This record gives sequence, C-alpha cells and structure tokens, in this order.
Amino acid sequence: MNYRRGVLVALTPKGETMLRELSLHHWAELRKEGPALLGALREAMGSFKRLNGGTQACLIETENRLGMSDQNGDQSLPGRDSGKNSQLMNGGKLAAMPTGAFVATPPAQFRMALVSLLGGAIGLVAGAIAYALYNLIALFTNIFFYHRVAFDFTSARLNDLGLWAIVTPVIGGLVVGLMAKYGTSKIKGHGIPEAMEAVLVNRSRIAPQVAILKPLSAAIAIGTGGPFGAEGPIIQTGGAMGSLVGQVFHTTAAERKVLLACGAAAGMSATFNTPIAGVILAIELLLFEFKSRSFIPLVIASTLATAVHIQLLGRGPMFAVAPIDFGIPRALPFYLLLGVICGLAAVGFSNALYWVEDQFEKLPIDELWWPAIGALGLGIIGYFVPRVFGVGYDTIGDILNANLALKLLLVVMIAKAVALIVSLGSGTSGGLLAPMFMSSAALGGAYAMVIDRYLPATALAPGAFALVAMGAVFGAASRAAFTFIIFAFEITRDYNSVLPLMLVTVIADGIAMLFMPKSSIMTEKLARRGLRIHQDYEADVLQQVAVEETMEEDIPVISSEMRVSELADRISRHDPAVSGHQGLVILDSDGNLAGIITRGDVLRAIDTHPTGDLSVLDAGTRNVIVTYRDQLLHDASNTMLRHNIGRLPVVDPNNPRRVIGYLGRQGIMAARQRRMEEEHVREPGWIGWSSRRNTS
Repeated sequence: MNYRRGVLVALTPKGETMLRELSLHHWAELRKEGPALLGALREAMGSFKRLNGGTQACLIETENRLGMSDQNGDQSLPGRDSGKNSQLMNGGKLAAMPTGAFVATPPAQFRMALVSLLGGAIGLVAGAIAYALYNLIALFTNIFFYHRVAFDFTSARLNDLGLWAIVTPVIGGLVVGLMAKYGTSKIKGHGIPEAMEAVLVNRSRIAPQVAILKPLSAAIAIGTGGPFGAEGPIIQTGGAMGSLVGQVFHTTAAERKVLLACGAAAGMSATFNTPIAGVILAIELLLFEFKSRSFIPLVIASTLATAVHIQLLGRGPMFAVAPIDFGIPRALPFYLLLGVICGLAAVGFSNALYWVEDQFEKLPIDELWWPAIGALGLGIIGYFVPRVFGVGYDTIGDILNANLALKLLLVVMIAKAVALIVSLGSGTSGGLLAPMFMSSAALGGAYAMVIDRYLPATALAPGAFALVAMGAVFGAASRAAFTFIIFAFEITRDYNSVLPLMLVTVIADGIAMLFMPKSSIMTEKLARRGLRIHQDYEADVLQQVAVEETMEEDIPVISSEMRVSELADRISRHDPAVSGHQGLVILDSDGNLAGIITRGDVLRAIDTHPTGDLSVLDAGTRNVIVTYRDQLLHDASNTMLRHNIGRLPVVDPNNPRRVIGYLGRQGIMAARQRRMEEEHVREPGWIGWSSRRNTS
C-alpha cells in the first residue's frame, strides 16, 4: 500500500470519508495493514500541526476499528456496543466510537491576561517603530530634496530643486516598484485594506517581510515627495508585528486577531498622539467586534504606544491649533450643508481613486513601472504646487489655523487630491489619512471663506470648518465615522468641536452610504476580489434567545427495544411519528433518555446487518450530547458545531435523563427568523389607516 498517498488522501474531507468507509466495510482486510497505516498517519499528524478535529477523529476511529485501541472492545462487529463499548456523538459520521478512545477537544479559551501582556509589549514596540519611521521619512526627505544627511523634519515644499523636483518622485516610484515585484506585493496601497484582508482571509497571519518592507517602502515613497502619510504604513506595520507575535506563540485565530489590532491601534496612537481614536479605529476597521476581551488589550497597547510618543516626540498634539470659535448654535445650518458636501467629496474621492487604479490595470506594461508613472504625474503637479510633496503636516497646521488665503486653499485642495489619486492609484506605498486630511481641511476652510465673503454677518471660522471637514470626509469615505469624530476632537482637545463634528460626520456618512451602500474606500479593493465585509455591529440574536424559546416540545421518540428493521419500515412508510426528523430520541422502559439514532445510523446498521435484527440502541448512540432549556442558543449551536451534530435533546438540569424538548437546526434558525421579522415586518401603530401588517 502506498502509505504516503494514503496519508495525503486522508488529510482531505473526501479522504476522511473514504477512510471511514474503508474502516467500516473492510476492517477485517485492513487489520493486517493497520499498524503501518496508522504509523504513517501519526507521522503526518506530526507534520501537519493544523489538523482539524475531523481528521483526528477519523484517525482514532480507524485505529479503533483495526483493533489497535486499548479500549477496543469486541472488534468482531464494527459499530456494535458489546458492553465495554459505547457510542459517541448524536448520530452522523462519528456514531461508532468506543468510549474513551475519542474525547472531543475542549474549546480553547481566550487568554485575556496573556493577550493583554503581549498587547502591551506590542504597543511599546509599535511606538518605537512609529518614531523610527518618522525619522526615516525625515532622513530620506533630507537626502533627496536637500542632499544632506539629517533627521530634522523639513518640509519637502521648501526645496529648490527646480525641474529635478519632477524626477525625484520617479526615483522613489522605481524603488517601490522593485520592492513590490521582488519583495512582496503586500506593500502596495495604503495599508489598512491589507490589514483587513489578513484578518478576514488569512486568519490574521501577516508575512514577516511585510513588517520590514512596508515601512521602508513608505519612507522611500514619502521621502522622495510622495503625497502620503505615515499612518497607513505604521498601522499595517504595527499590525504585522502583532500578527508575528501571535504566530510565535501558540494562539487561536481570535487571539492573533486581537494582537494584530493592538499593533495597528498602537501605530495610529503613536503617530498622531490620539490613543482613543487608535482604539476605535482598530475596533471599526479590523476587529469587527466590540468585546471586553479585545477592548482591554487594545487600550493597554494604545496607552503604552502613546506614552512612547510623549517620551520621544513630546506631549502636544500632532497639529498645534489656536483656540477656535465653532459658532454653535448660530452656525449649525452651515454645518448641515457642509455635511452634504463632505459626503459627496468622500464618494467622489473613492470613485476617482479606484477609477485610476482601473486605468493602470489596463496599461500594457509590467506593473513594476506603474509607481514610477504615478510618481511622474506627482512630480509635475508638485513642480507647480510644492505643498503637495510629502506628508504635509505643516500645511495641515496652516489650514487649521486659517493661515492660507482662499485661492491657495482651492489650489491645495485640488492639487493634493489629484496628486494623491494618481500616485496611490499607481500601486505605490503610502498612507491615505494625512493627504485626505489636507485636501478635506482645505475644502472646509474654503467653504467657510466663501460663505463669509457673500454673507459677512455669519462670521464663520475657517479653522473650525476645516477641522470638521477633515474628520467628516475621511470618516465617511472609510465608513469609520466614530473614529474620526474622536480623532478630530483629540487633535484640538476642545470639547466645543464635538457637536459640529458629530453632526457633519454623520451627515457625510449617510450620504456616502446612500451612494456607496456596499463598500467604502477601505473595502472596495477587497470587494473587487469577492470579499464582502459587513461593518455594522449588532448583538448576536443567538446570545439573546434561550433554548426553551425555540425548542420543540413534541419530542420524536422511540423505544429502546425497537428493532432497526421496524424503524426502517416505518420510515419507508413515511410514518409521521418518525419521518419528520433526521434524529430520533431513544427512551428506555422507564421513559428516560437512553440514546439517539439518525437515519445515517439506520443505513449503516442495515448495511452491516441486512436482516435488521439489531436494536436501535445498539445501532445508535448511547453517549448523547444534550442541552438545557436555560442555555443560550449561541452555546447550543456551538456544541452542535464542535461535535459535528445537527440535533440536541433538551433535558431537565435536575434530571439529565429526563427529556423535555428537542433542538434541531430549525430551532436555531427560528431565532434568526425572529430577528428578520423585527427588521422587515411593520406592525400597526396608533396612527394609521390599516390594521394589517405591511412588509417593507
């Protein structure tokens, strides 16, 4: 026998089924080959550390059937209980297993203390990485624009390169193109969608080279004039660090996801000195959950990363903003209109970015050259409008403090947006946050100035509208409105900004949802790959409904004395007492729970005993997995999944042998149906002309 081939086959779902059938029908012939076969399987299990429970169970079942278990019992009759054996699982594929030979692996519990400790360490490292990236960008900016080796952060807009300013970004584009082609393509883009993809598709695993090449490629792209921010790359880099820590230790995918999010939140916090926004960003865009088990490690990581920022870069916010009059409540009508404008801007920016990406996809040249082509467009724009070069934190500060005239604001708004769309659409590496902040802040400031020009009595503060627009456009575009309400507040640390921020951001978010209902600037790239992301949060209905609310009280029961032939006959005659369920509860002479039998068990029993003289208790399962009336459907459904079964008898907690109900898949779905009715069935109200229900 080719054991290597047999092992590989056994590691697939079909292979598992084949092996079970082989052990069921040809156990006698395979008994001679058993030790060698099982030795090969055991060796494979050592190599494949991610074996699922089914494969493991398959191996143990085969071992039992081939007579190699210490508790094998009577091997003359596969699947029969001989007094020493009892059967496990409520019917189905694993119905015939001797007691003690297979014990369902208990679910691994989330280790919050360990994850919090690791999250804190990740926060410290991410804070240091953010500082290193900040200095690396400054170094490359000085080298390429000022031809000196220095770490002081001097804006690229002050350069005197002349026409060489057009060529400089192209150099960076070429380097990034080479890194993406021969290093890893994961460095392309602004980082957050890539981190989201790792969470959703790759079980929060990020390759080690991403942690090295992403910040390096971003520093080169920004240092050569790229109109990007450092926050996207540091979020992805921090996430990669968290993922690597989760891969070094033995962790579940859920624990690894939290560690990844800790790194991302820490990177955001360390970059902008915004610890609260960093935590909420990770929750809204990466975790897809809000639980204490993840919130606590996130806060620890974000706090420690911010502490590193304070120690290395100072206590002040990223942008020093003078006191601003937000004009509440007199300016509220103008904020309403600004919300609509910001929502349309978010939609327009997202569509334009992905349209440019589509155009680059059509180019008949190797994608290695795409970043250089995008950088050429950037260089041409930057030659005429130098403020588009680099991260532009100084320009954002000028806008927030109303230091720029209206014409310059309009130029910066358009030029920065076009430069960013062309550059990022080419597939280079860089963050989206800072450049969108600059463009949208310019939009808000220009809006206030135009209103003031034609309605002087309004006396709107351009800095206030710039700040509000800065949070609203990106919040709407990314569908992370709460994050950027808090972010903009943390920048100013002025509580007066909260009301206009909330109002404008949610209006903009509503507009974006109207025109982009299924995706955002963060998820459109993933949606194009067929990955749909549900970003709305709601309580799981299965965690709100108890078993007794959906269980069947009309229990499908049969006597333990019944023969398999009689049961098969009743099923074939469509006897309503036994044909309505896949599984039937077996009761003993005292009416107590004795076992459970499925139609699959009946077929296997007839296959091994064509006369059907086997009792249903011997053909079925004695060790029954049960649930209780006060247990949540969430826990009951997890039990079903963990044991690969489709039904659970509901028993009295004071007398586990007394059956009081039956929970099948239909009972689980009944809770979902209840939620669907709450969503879509209109009930008659006090005011109305019809008493009948209307569905939306």
